[in-house]
Parts: sequence; C-alpha cells; structure tokens
Amino acid sequence: MQTTDLIGYIAACLTTGAFIPQAWMTWRRKRAEGVSLGMYVLMVTGIFMWLTYGILLQAWPVIIANIITMLLALFILGMKLIYK
Repeated sequence: MQTTDLIGYIAACLTTGAFIPQAWMTWRRKRAEGVSLGMYVLMVTGIFMWLTYGILLQAWPVIIANIITMLLALFILGMKLIYK
C-alpha cells in the first residue's frame, strides 16, 4: 500500500466517523431540531460529487469513504425530514 493511499484511508475513517455521533444521537432521541436541512442537502450533494470523482479516478479511499459517508448523511437527512 502506498503512503498516499494510507493517508487517504485514515482521512476517510476520520471524516466518515465524524457523522456517527450525529446519526446516533438523532436516532436515539428521535429528534432532529438541531440539524440543518439546508446543510445536509448540500452535504449529500457534495458527497455524491466526491463519490463520482472517486469513481472516475478509481480512487478506492475516496469511493469507500464517500459511500459510507453518503449512507450516514442520508440517514441523518431522513431523520430530519421525519422528526423535523
């Protein structure tokens, strides 16, 4: 594994993992009043673009991280739409 890939995987774990506490808290409390709808719509759109970029470059750290991050962000966005 190249050093650049290792750095990419570490960065992916950290930035993707940052979504877990928000997803867990929103699901556990069944409330999302502190979650910005606009921010998550923009975030999901940006994640989709990063995923597309990763696929075009065949950059696995970018692809894997953005698939997982998109799932977490979509989950939080869904909770925001359900629980407002």
